[in-house]
Amino acid sequence: MFGKPCFKIGDKAFVVYFQDAMALKLTGDIHAHALALEGAQFFGPSGKGRAMREWVQVSPEHEGQWPAVAVAACACVAG
Repeated sequence: MFGKPCFKIGDKAFVVYFQDAMALKLTGDIHAHALALEGAQFFGPSGKGRAMREWVQVSPEHEGQWPAVAVAACACVAG
């Protein structure tokens, strides 16, 4: 995705490694939880202020939470 390392289900990305952080496609409560983490933000890889609202970029300070949030992102994309 955007030339960055990512995980996909079929052709749908759900996790991408970007600027030492993880960006994850999320919905519902887990989206709100991830966005509430200190340093988290909407993922905007273009740098032009056009964030992808379903995607949350979680900073490396919370890397201990990355696996659980990635599982949720996988479920979100798998439907």
